[in-house]
Amino acid sequence: MDALDREIAGLRAEGRAFAVATVVRTLEATSAKPGAKALVSADGEILAGWVGGGCIRGAIGRAAREAVADGETRFLSLRPEEILEAEGVAPGEERAGVRFARNGCPSKGSMDVFVEPVLPRPVLQICGAGPVARALARLGAGFDFDLALAAPGLSAEEAPEGVRLADSYAFDTGADAARFLVIATQGKGDEAALRAALAAGGSYIAFVGSRRKFATLRARLEADGIAPDLLDRVKAPAGLDIKAITPEEIALSILAEIVAARRSPQREAGA
Repeated sequence: MDALDREIAGLRAEGRAFAVATVVRTLEATSAKPGAKALVSADGEILAGWVGGGCIRGAIGRAAREAVADGETRFLSLRPEEILEAEGVAPGEERAGVRFARNGCPSKGSMDVFVEPVLPRPVLQICGAGPVARALARLGAGFDFDLALAAPGLSAEEAPEGVRLADSYAFDTGADAARFLVIATQGKGDEAALRAALAAGGSYIAFVGSRRKFATLRARLEADGIAPDLLDRVKAPAGLDIKAITPEEIALSILAEIVAARRSPQREAGA
């Protein structure tokens, strides 16, 4: 394992989002050559490696920020200004999936850089020990989530295979992973679980229960100072309307909604 591999392993272990920038082609004189790599933070800062001097770092940093934000790769072509003008291309313009940028380095070379986002596994955390919570945990285990079930009183033997158990209604606020939080307490600690989810924040927060029940909880929380716009983010009742009745059907409707949110091209920063 070389130094860059160790850095990647460390960032993954910390749950950090980052991008790998790889030089794939160069023309004329450039300081970095094909195969050169750098790790770039979600904020666009070079963390390790080398892909060139300060004259190209701004463009690579912007591409990395965008790639981490939407989970899509970027192909960046950095060229001297006179070459861009000769080809009728403006800096920042994109053609056929290639983003063009100005290379202001004195060497006047050109280079193409592939920027690939590396995102931590999304977190699915469920509060509750009832049938819906357990059904959702069973279904979610097959969708590559870092899955946790906060179910006080539930034994390890009763928990679905591969699901972490927590003994309190608390949500992991882990580094950069997208978080999907579901309150399926169904009358047993609803308010405590909802408060914990609102404090943690996430890409998706849902409450399993009727609109009337959530309205009662909302009024209580608003009276206690919780901002209305924060409560507006809670999906209640949870899940898509598929006329679900059984716990398994309700869990399916919630998981389908989570998948739709997960695959959306826009994620909240830091979620």
